[in-house]
Amino acid sequence: MSWYAYCIAERNAFAELARHRRPTPLEGLSGLFGNQVFLFPAGDLTVLVSEHNAEDDVRLDQQCQKDHARVIASCFKTCTVLPFRFHTTFEDDDALRRSVRSNHRHFVANLERLHGKAEMHLKVLVDDTCGENGKILTDRVGKEYLESLHKNAAQQRERQSKARALSVQMQRMFLPLDTEVTCKRLDQGKMLLDVAHLIDKKTVERYQNKYSSATQAMKDCRMQLSGPWPPYHFVQRGAAN
Repeated sequence: MSWYAYCIAERNAFAELARHRRPTPLEGLSGLFGNQVFLFPAGDLTVLVSEHNAEDDVRLDQQCQKDHARVIASCFKTCTVLPFRFHTTFEDDDALRRSVRSNHRHFVANLERLHGKAEMHLKVLVDDTCGENGKILTDRVGKEYLESLHKNAAQQRERQSKARALSVQMQRMFLPLDTEVTCKRLDQGKMLLDVAHLIDKKTVERYQNKYSSATQAMKDCRMQLSGPWPPYHFVQRGAAN
Protein backbone atom coordinates (compact mmCIF):
# COMPACT_ATOMS: atom_id res chain seq x y z
CA MET A 1 0.00 0.00 0.00
CA SER A 2 1.39 3.40 -1.04
CA TRP A 3 0.72 6.44 1.12
CA TYR A 4 0.33 10.14 0.42
CA ALA A 5 1.61 12.16 3.43
CA TYR A 6 0.17 15.48 4.65
CA CYS A 7 1.87 16.22 7.95
CA ILE A 8 3.41 14.74 11.07
CA ALA A 9 2.30 15.27 14.67
CA GLU A 10 2.71 13.83 18.16
CA ARG A 11 0.88 10.56 18.62
CA ASN A 12 -0.54 11.50 22.02
CA ALA A 13 -2.51 14.34 20.39
CA PHE A 14 -4.96 11.73 19.06
CA ALA A 15 -7.00 9.68 21.50
CA GLU A 16 -7.86 7.28 18.65
CA LEU A 17 -4.29 5.91 18.71
CA ALA A 18 -4.33 4.93 22.39
CA ARG A 19 -5.82 1.55 21.43
CA HIS A 20 -4.37 1.05 17.94
CA ARG A 21 -0.98 0.29 16.43
CA ARG A 22 -2.17 0.20 12.83
CA PRO A 23 -3.34 3.04 10.56
CA THR A 24 -6.60 4.37 11.97
CA PRO A 25 -9.21 6.41 10.06
CA LEU A 26 -9.51 10.02 11.19
CA GLU A 27 -13.27 10.35 11.15
CA GLY A 28 -14.81 13.15 9.13
CA LEU A 29 -11.65 14.06 7.21
CA SER A 30 -10.95 13.26 3.57
CA GLY A 31 -7.85 14.10 1.56
CA LEU A 32 -6.87 14.12 -2.10
CA PHE A 33 -9.51 12.74 -4.48
CA GLY A 34 -11.86 12.31 -1.50
CA ASN A 35 -9.74 9.51 -0.01
CA GLN A 36 -10.07 8.78 3.70
CA VAL A 37 -7.34 10.30 5.87
CA PHE A 38 -5.61 7.88 8.27
CA LEU A 39 -3.46 8.34 11.35
CA PHE A 40 -0.35 6.23 10.75
CA PRO A 41 1.35 5.61 14.12
CA ALA A 42 5.16 5.53 14.14
CA GLY A 43 6.53 5.32 17.67
CA ASP A 44 5.65 8.47 19.59
CA LEU A 45 4.71 10.26 16.36
CA THR A 46 1.92 9.90 13.83
CA VAL A 47 1.70 10.78 10.15
CA LEU A 48 -1.53 11.90 8.51
CA VAL A 49 -1.83 9.96 5.26
CA SER A 50 -4.28 8.72 2.65
CA GLU A 51 -4.02 5.86 0.18
CA HIS A 52 -2.11 6.70 -2.97
CA ASN A 53 -1.92 5.28 -6.48
CA ALA A 54 0.95 6.32 -8.73
CA GLU A 55 -1.55 6.58 -11.61
CA ASP A 56 -3.14 9.53 -9.81
CA ASP A 57 0.01 11.64 -10.19
CA VAL A 58 -1.18 12.89 -13.58
CA ARG A 59 -4.39 14.13 -11.93
CA LEU A 60 -2.66 16.35 -9.39
CA ASP A 61 -3.91 19.91 -9.83
CA GLN A 62 -4.62 23.12 -7.95
CA GLN A 63 -7.58 21.54 -6.18
CA CYS A 64 -5.26 18.82 -4.88
CA GLN A 65 -2.97 21.52 -3.47
CA LYS A 66 -5.96 23.05 -1.70
CA ASP A 67 -6.98 19.65 -0.31
CA HIS A 68 -3.42 19.05 0.89
CA ALA A 69 -3.47 22.38 2.77
CA ARG A 70 -6.99 21.73 4.10
CA VAL A 71 -5.98 18.47 5.78
CA ILE A 72 -2.97 20.13 7.41
CA ALA A 73 -5.09 23.09 8.58
CA SER A 74 -7.69 20.75 10.07
CA CYS A 75 -5.05 18.94 12.11
CA PHE A 76 -3.43 22.25 13.08
CA LYS A 77 -6.63 23.31 14.87
CA THR A 78 -5.97 20.78 17.63
CA CYS A 79 -2.20 20.18 17.75
CA THR A 80 1.24 21.15 16.49
CA VAL A 81 1.98 19.87 12.99
CA LEU A 82 4.95 19.65 10.64
CA PRO A 83 3.62 19.99 7.08
CA PHE A 84 5.04 17.79 4.34
CA ARG A 85 5.59 19.29 0.92
CA PHE A 86 2.83 18.76 -1.62
CA HIS A 87 3.12 15.37 -3.32
CA THR A 88 5.19 13.63 -0.64
CA THR A 89 4.57 9.89 -1.00
CA PHE A 90 5.87 6.61 0.45
CA GLU A 91 5.76 3.36 -1.46
CA ASP A 92 4.67 1.22 1.51
CA ASP A 93 4.40 0.96 5.31
CA ASP A 94 8.06 0.10 5.75
CA ALA A 95 9.25 3.08 3.71
CA LEU A 96 7.14 5.42 5.84
CA ARG A 97 8.36 3.92 9.11
CA ARG A 98 12.01 4.06 7.97
CA SER A 99 11.66 7.71 7.10
CA VAL A 100 10.19 8.56 10.49
CA ARG A 101 12.87 6.56 12.31
CA SER A 102 15.75 8.14 10.40
CA ASN A 103 14.38 11.66 10.95
CA HIS A 104 12.94 11.11 14.42
CA ARG A 105 15.27 13.48 16.29
CA HIS A 106 14.72 16.16 13.68
CA PHE A 107 10.90 15.80 13.80
CA VAL A 108 10.77 15.88 17.60
CA ALA A 109 13.01 18.96 17.78
CA ASN A 110 10.78 20.77 15.27
CA LEU A 111 7.61 19.83 17.15
CA GLU A 112 9.08 21.09 20.41
CA ARG A 113 10.30 24.33 18.82
CA LEU A 114 6.98 25.04 17.09
CA HIS A 115 4.67 23.91 19.90
CA GLY A 116 1.86 26.41 20.33
CA LYS A 117 3.14 28.57 17.46
CA ALA A 118 1.38 29.82 14.33
CA GLU A 119 2.33 31.61 11.13
CA MET A 120 0.87 34.94 10.04
CA HIS A 121 1.35 35.95 6.43
CA LEU A 122 1.64 39.53 5.18
CA LYS A 123 1.70 40.68 1.56
CA VAL A 124 3.08 44.21 1.30
CA LEU A 125 2.82 46.06 -2.02
CA VAL A 126 4.92 49.23 -2.44
CA ASP A 127 6.09 51.43 -5.31
CA ASP A 128 9.37 50.32 -6.82
CA THR A 129 11.31 53.58 -6.82
CA CYS A 130 14.46 51.91 -8.14
CA GLY A 131 13.41 52.34 -11.76
CA GLU A 132 13.00 49.87 -14.58
CA ASN A 133 15.45 47.04 -14.88
CA GLY A 134 17.89 48.04 -17.59
CA LYS A 135 18.61 45.69 -20.44
CA ILE A 136 21.92 43.87 -20.07
CA LEU A 137 23.64 44.29 -23.40
CA THR A 138 24.85 40.74 -23.88
CA ASP A 139 25.53 41.41 -27.56
CA ARG A 140 27.98 44.19 -26.73
CA VAL A 141 31.46 44.29 -25.26
CA GLY A 142 33.50 46.84 -23.43
CA LYS A 143 32.06 49.99 -21.84
CA GLU A 144 28.37 49.61 -22.82
CA TYR A 145 28.20 46.04 -21.51
CA LEU A 146 29.89 46.94 -18.21
CA GLU A 147 27.67 49.98 -17.72
CA SER A 148 24.52 47.87 -18.17
CA LEU A 149 25.81 45.36 -15.62
CA HIS A 150 26.64 48.09 -13.11
CA LYS A 151 23.23 49.76 -13.55
CA ASN A 152 21.33 46.53 -12.94
CA ALA A 153 23.48 45.66 -9.94
CA ALA A 154 22.94 49.12 -8.42
CA GLN A 155 19.16 48.87 -8.90
CA GLN A 156 19.10 45.42 -7.35
CA ARG A 157 21.10 46.61 -4.32
CA GLU A 158 18.76 49.58 -3.88
CA ARG A 159 15.73 47.31 -4.12
CA GLN A 160 17.16 44.89 -1.54
CA SER A 161 18.02 47.78 0.77
CA LYS A 162 14.45 49.08 0.63
CA ALA A 163 13.06 45.59 1.27
CA ARG A 164 15.33 45.17 4.30
CA ALA A 165 14.27 48.56 5.69
CA LEU A 166 10.58 47.64 5.36
CA SER A 167 11.24 44.26 6.93
CA VAL A 168 12.97 45.85 9.92
CA GLN A 169 10.13 48.35 10.29
CA MET A 170 7.54 45.56 10.40
CA GLN A 171 9.74 43.54 12.75
CA ARG A 172 9.60 46.45 15.22
CA MET A 173 5.85 46.82 14.80
CA PHE A 174 4.84 43.18 15.12
CA LEU A 175 7.65 41.74 17.29
CA PRO A 176 7.35 38.18 15.89
CA LEU A 177 9.32 35.23 17.22
CA ASP A 178 10.83 34.65 13.78
CA THR A 179 10.56 36.12 10.28
CA GLU A 180 10.92 34.95 6.68
CA VAL A 181 10.83 37.55 3.89
CA THR A 182 10.94 37.28 0.11
CA CYS A 183 10.82 40.18 -2.33
CA LYS A 184 10.05 40.37 -6.03
CA ARG A 185 9.50 43.11 -8.58
CA LEU A 186 6.16 43.22 -10.40
CA ASP A 187 5.58 44.46 -13.92
CA GLN A 188 3.38 47.37 -12.83
CA GLY A 189 6.27 49.26 -11.24
CA LYS A 190 5.51 47.70 -7.87
CA MET A 191 7.51 45.64 -5.41
CA LEU A 192 5.89 42.80 -3.46
CA LEU A 193 7.16 41.61 -0.09
CA ASP A 194 5.93 38.25 1.18
CA VAL A 195 6.42 38.29 4.94
CA ALA A 196 5.88 35.26 7.19
CA HIS A 197 5.85 35.90 10.94
CA LEU A 198 6.03 33.17 13.56
CA ILE A 199 3.98 34.02 16.65
CA ASP A 200 2.47 32.39 19.71
CA LYS A 201 -1.05 31.14 18.96
CA LYS A 202 -2.29 32.94 22.05
CA THR A 203 -1.28 36.31 20.60
CA VAL A 204 -3.18 36.13 17.30
CA GLU A 205 -5.71 38.77 18.33
CA ARG A 206 -2.93 41.09 19.52
CA TYR A 207 -1.13 40.59 16.20
CA GLN A 208 -4.31 41.43 14.27
CA ASN A 209 -4.66 44.64 16.29
CA LYS A 210 -1.06 45.56 15.42
CA TYR A 211 -1.87 44.95 11.78
CA SER A 212 -4.74 47.44 11.96
CA SER A 213 -2.35 50.01 13.42
CA ALA A 214 0.30 49.22 10.79
CA THR A 215 -2.12 49.83 7.90
CA GLN A 216 -2.70 53.31 9.29
CA ALA A 217 0.98 54.05 9.92
CA MET A 218 2.29 52.73 6.58
CA LYS A 219 -0.01 54.56 4.18
CA ASP A 220 2.45 54.26 1.29
CA CYS A 221 1.99 50.46 1.38
CA ARG A 222 -0.91 48.20 0.52
CA MET A 223 -1.00 45.37 3.04
CA GLN A 224 -2.95 42.12 3.16
CA LEU A 225 -3.00 39.76 6.15
CA SER A 226 -3.89 36.07 6.33
CA GLY A 227 -3.59 33.48 9.07
CA PRO A 228 -3.12 31.92 11.48
CA TRP A 229 -1.60 29.13 9.43
CA PRO A 230 0.48 26.08 10.23
CA PRO A 231 4.16 27.17 10.38
CA TYR A 232 5.03 26.27 6.78
CA HIS A 233 7.97 28.66 6.50
CA PHE A 234 9.52 27.72 9.83
CA VAL A 235 9.84 23.96 9.60
CA GLN A 236 13.53 23.12 9.39
CA ARG A 237 13.52 20.66 6.52
CA GLY A 238 14.90 17.17 6.87
CA ALA A 239 15.50 14.35 4.45
CA ALA A 240 11.83 13.29 4.30
CA ASN A 241 10.34 16.74 3.70
